[in-house]
Amino acid sequence: MKKGSPYAIFSFTLLEADARLTSVFCGGIDLLNLIEDPWIPVRCVHGFRRVIAPWQMADPDVIAPDWPRADLNIACLEMLIGLVFMADPPSGLAEWQMRCAPDRERLRARLSDYAPAFNLLGDGPLFLQDLDPLAGDASPVDMLFIDSAGANTAKNNADVMVHRDRYGVLDLPMAAMALYTFQAFAPSGGAGNRTSMRGGGPLVTLVEPRTKDGPLWGLVWANVPNGAPAAVEDLPWMRPTLVSDGADKIRTPPDGLFDVEAFFGMPRRLRLVTDGVSMTGVVQRPYGTNYAGWKHPLSPYYRLKEGAEWLPKHPRAGRFGFRNWLGIVAQARDDALSERALCLRQWNDRGGDVSLIVAGWAMDNMKPRDFVLSVQPFHDLSIDAEDKLVGLIKAAEAAGIALRGALEPVLAAGEAREAERERFFRELELRFIDRLEMVKSGEDAVAVWLDDLRKQAFKQFDALSVPGLGLRDTANIKTIVEARKFLGLAFAGYGKQGQAIFTALGLELPVRKKEKAA
Repeated sequence: MKKGSPYAIFSFTLLEADARLTSVFCGGIDLLNLIEDPWIPVRCVHGFRRVIAPWQMADPDVIAPDWPRADLNIACLEMLIGLVFMADPPSGLAEWQMRCAPDRERLRARLSDYAPAFNLLGDGPLFLQDLDPLAGDASPVDMLFIDSAGANTAKNNADVMVHRDRYGVLDLPMAAMALYTFQAFAPSGGAGNRTSMRGGGPLVTLVEPRTKDGPLWGLVWANVPNGAPAAVEDLPWMRPTLVSDGADKIRTPPDGLFDVEAFFGMPRRLRLVTDGVSMTGVVQRPYGTNYAGWKHPLSPYYRLKEGAEWLPKHPRAGRFGFRNWLGIVAQARDDALSERALCLRQWNDRGGDVSLIVAGWAMDNMKPRDFVLSVQPFHDLSIDAEDKLVGLIKAAEAAGIALRGALEPVLAAGEAREAERERFFRELELRFIDRLEMVKSGEDAVAVWLDDLRKQAFKQFDALSVPGLGLRDTANIKTIVEARKFLGLAFAGYGKQGQAIFTALGLELPVRKKEKAA
């Protein structure tokens, strides 16, 4: 990787955080108001750590949330963006530019109007909890974490990728953050237990127009949508839950594609149980809010055909790289079936080159497979340059398919060949960034990228097929030689994948013998 490159992939295991989770801080807050009290752990410049109230996100020394789990940190960023959108969003581009410099006293004053709605415990409406107490037995606090084992999983000893009995109690700040994360990312959870507004484990994309150790405010303000301050009554826990026990009980956005509820949705009906100091359990009842038609401003969307409903995108397990960019980082000009997150589209008017944080739980229905967290570059390209970038990605996708097909006589079908395809993209990551820089500077990257694809495909094919070739039977050798020949033809523009490669790169397809004769 080039020195100073913003293109980096970060992988986290949430298991490493478990030991820290119940001993972070804050035993002395009795009720916890999430606007007025300090409760959010943050990293500061020079390696210092402190605990802040939300309005202190505007302090210049605050760098990032510092919860012990990656999913909590991403959710915390979403929540901070949502708080600013709720209390003091920009009305448009001019105001956004004018207020880029943080004003913590203004933020404190604007947020204070909402403080009565942000009590975690006590009397009256409670943050992200049903308006009225819920009857029923309390579940362990584990249930607020997506990678925890459910009751049946633990009973059947099936908790291999998920985990049981990790958290006996949570302090109140951790309980608040876990509650927010669970409501924002909620997976399917059995009959009547609704997924989040974006489905289970949605893909989150955040614009990051700053250095790694830059002020937190720069990241938050870059992602706040344009709008107007919300009314306290717009928060869903300030009213009785629309219990979704019927097909007609669906909540659609009351004004346009989203309002403040996009950041504070309540798909699950929950009430926290405490011993006065810590959270000891959660009461859950089925049929929370069933959302439809919402478009969260921090997530990309897709649809199956024009005119169909927009659906939120979800991450796939494994490494997020350039092969995953289409519809998330890069957008084809004529693509009417996918849409980048509003925060990224809005950034095209606000700024220039930035990094893009991409995160989310990769789910297999109710089962978590992986938590994806990466930082990708995002360049403010012209329409023509964006089309060329999309072409590079599509050509690589077609080349990867050609390689996988050529490996049929060498590797068994299924995971082995797919692993080689994954390796193909992984090995090309840094070369792709170089070609992206060429596109950005106006150079023609087509020929050199085609050569990159060809060399990498043959490198992998030969490494698997040549060793021991003389020990194979004649028929098998012939099949391998033929496969290599057709792989080469693909990079000359022949065959289905060859045509796809050349079309993506804007190259003229080769003239066939019959066409020449004619």
